[in-house]
Amino acid sequence: MRKKFDFLVIGSGIAGLTYALKVASFGSVCIITKTKADETATRYAQGGVAAVMYTPDSYEKHIQDTIVAGDALSDEEIVRITITESTDRIKELIEWGAQFDKKESGQYDLAKEGGHSEQRVLHHKDHTGEEIELTLLNQVRKNPTIEILEDHFVIDIITQHHLGQKVTRKTKDITCYGAYVFNRKNKEIFTLLARKTMISTGGVGNVYSITTNPEIATGDGIAMVYRAKGLVEKMEFIQFHPTALYNPTEKPSFLITEALRGFGAILKTIKGEEFMHKYDERGCLAPRDIVARAIDNEMKISGDNYVCLDCRHIDKNDLINHFPTIYAKCLSIGIDITNEMIPVVPAAHYACGGIKVDKWARTSIYNLYASGECASTGLHGANRLASNSLLESLVFSHRAGIDSIKRLETIDLKQHIPAWDDEGMVMNEELILITQTIKELQSIMTHYVGIVRSNLRLQRALDRLEIIYRETEELYHKSNVSVKICELRNLINNAYLIIKMAMDRKESRGLHYSIDYPKVINNDYEKEINITDSPPS
Repeated sequence: MRKKFDFLVIGSGIAGLTYALKVASFGSVCIITKTKADETATRYAQGGVAAVMYTPDSYEKHIQDTIVAGDALSDEEIVRITITESTDRIKELIEWGAQFDKKESGQYDLAKEGGHSEQRVLHHKDHTGEEIELTLLNQVRKNPTIEILEDHFVIDIITQHHLGQKVTRKTKDITCYGAYVFNRKNKEIFTLLARKTMISTGGVGNVYSITTNPEIATGDGIAMVYRAKGLVEKMEFIQFHPTALYNPTEKPSFLITEALRGFGAILKTIKGEEFMHKYDERGCLAPRDIVARAIDNEMKISGDNYVCLDCRHIDKNDLINHFPTIYAKCLSIGIDITNEMIPVVPAAHYACGGIKVDKWARTSIYNLYASGECASTGLHGANRLASNSLLESLVFSHRAGIDSIKRLETIDLKQHIPAWDDEGMVMNEELILITQTIKELQSIMTHYVGIVRSNLRLQRALDRLEIIYRETEELYHKSNVSVKICELRNLINNAYLIIKMAMDRKESRGLHYSIDYPKVINNDYEKEINITDSPPS
């Protein structure tokens, strides 16, 4: 079976839905999502979206905060594009129906998060992402030219490789013609041809054992582009959110938004001692890489499994009103945050690298765009400034839409694309081979490629991964397609990219901290952290 569209969108978070709305007036659009359309990382975003709205804030302040947080590795042109376009993109989102909290004066109630010099984070209580996701989905579902295929999984994008041509990373004209799509309900694989394709598949959090990401975050888009010989970069920069709720039986980990610290909550040890002042003069509102390393260090010094977030001093009614989801969640496991400290640990949260794109979200593969967490625009550098990610998606999906429309008329649908070849494949009845390999992979990444790294750990991780890779490829090439085995392959691809790029970076920078290299200090605020490499005896 074949389907044909002008635009193919892989993923239904803020990046994919925004792009779909931008191009829908110029052709037919198909959105592929591997579960339900609202099951995205966007929906789980609590804190908000950063944008310059009022004085004394300014574009220059936001630009500087972003570059400082990115450890001077951000692309300044991209930062300027993103920040200077922020206000217009937020206004458009509001016109689509998004509701952000306001003060009695009618102005937006802007929050302040780690690394920000001003209050500039728009929010909807503590479930901003859900408000944005449902707003965009409502707009998409009202549009007659957009079709959403839920419970469908994209196996691979289609390029010249599938026409029998040799494609390498040096090939200059790699072109995307669409994708092979797996229908999870009837188990059929069909060819979907498109003139333009947008990859907006989100992050890679599930390469780690502890993550705030939903289970769907398996790096599918990044792996697809890497297999298609597209350019991927900066995968070593994995942001660990400093404060996920410590609840070992729960996965994904429940996020305790950074906005709570912006509201006045204080990080403390289990014994009730403040510690962030030892690491950074900005204290609990230092950028995430610094806070996560500090927490990791305190846990190693004390031998404790978590630290605490104390908001007992905050007005009870204000706390519950601003953070109802967090209050209810903690209460559900027996913690009343108005008179008890919240146990928290760092958790894998956000990939700052990904598919390399230009300022129009174009990848190195013709007719293929990428936006959102799967893309590396150059905005984040070595570390993401809090609440810049939703903004990045809005800006670059908008820009991708402009570029797609401009170039659409010059592109014809490719003919004579072969159907997916599954001849000789058999059903794999030993699911244990897949589930246990995923656990093994996550353990390797968590213990060897986490917040603090070393050359020895990275090499050990790479050696272990090589075995897992060979076993999985052998299984994949003789088994019928299933989502689980495809996700495992994608996780392995992403783990390899993270490890290899971490090994290639001969310095400690931003989110990549190695005990084998001295920390490069790139701004006036950051100071060296004395990392304890192992727990006390």
